Amino acid sequence: MDLNTITEVVRRPSEQPGADWCEGDAWLAGGTWLFSEEQPELRRLIDLSALRWEPLVPGDGGLGIGATCTVRDLYAWVPRDDWVAGPLFARSCEAFLSSFKVWNSATVGGNICMSLPAGPMITLTVALEATYEVWAPDGSVRTVDALGFVTGNHRNVLAPGEILRRIDIPAHALRKRTAHRRFTLTRLGRSTVFLIGTQTPGTDDLLLTVTAGTTRPVRMAFGSMPDARTLRESIDAVPADVWFADPNGTPGHRRRLTEHFAEEIRQELSDGGMA
Repeated sequence: MDLNTITEVVRRPSEQPGADWCEGDAWLAGGTWLFSEEQPELRRLIDLSALRWEPLVPGDGGLGIGATCTVRDLYAWVPRDDWVAGPLFARSCEAFLSSFKVWNSATVGGNICMSLPAGPMITLTVALEATYEVWAPDGSVRTVDALGFVTGNHRNVLAPGEILRRIDIPAHALRKRTAHRRFTLTRLGRSTVFLIGTQTPGTDDLLLTVTAGTTRPVRMAFGSMPDARTLRESIDAVPADVWFADPNGTPGHRRRLTEHFAEEIRQELSDGGMA
């Protein structure tokens, strides 16, 4: 879609791109959402692709993902052998409601900053205990836990002019065993619920991340594998106003699906616990 209110596109922003941020600006990365509908309040776009942030930086401490890393690049990435959580990256990319053409442009950071309940990059990074590096217009940098970044449907903690620069996933999370479940009304539809469970090697703990069915990510941590009743009660304890409602499902429907798939994840990881 043409954005007919735009009067300027900053093609070569400074290394501190928020320094001259003003009302009416928008960050341009992939632009797959930005150009999908009218943006009458915008006057200027600041193109982040020119900064050429490294998309994927693996190291001993874990994996760094540049916010402008494309979905295509993330999908094609091959993790280290000992990072057994690696298959989650491809599964999460496949959860996008988009074509392969969109994958070539859509970015990891863009999906996170859109902060929609069904954002699969949110699911992935919260489940793998990521932190986000956020740049402010004054040049300061802060670190935000992925779990607390999204605060509601299309809402997050970013202040005007702040930008998500990098996602850091710790190595210990990448070494965890995983199980995931996702439900959609149609084969290629938007996620109604998306759950990921992780387990530390050699233990029977459980970290369960619930998204898509809730307006913000919900995490449930258990030091040892809970029984079915305890797990169900933990899900039932999620506040009623956190469950999401849209044409893909009512809050009650989503809660029941979450209970069902959480139990499947519990059983799957229990079968391989203490390996």
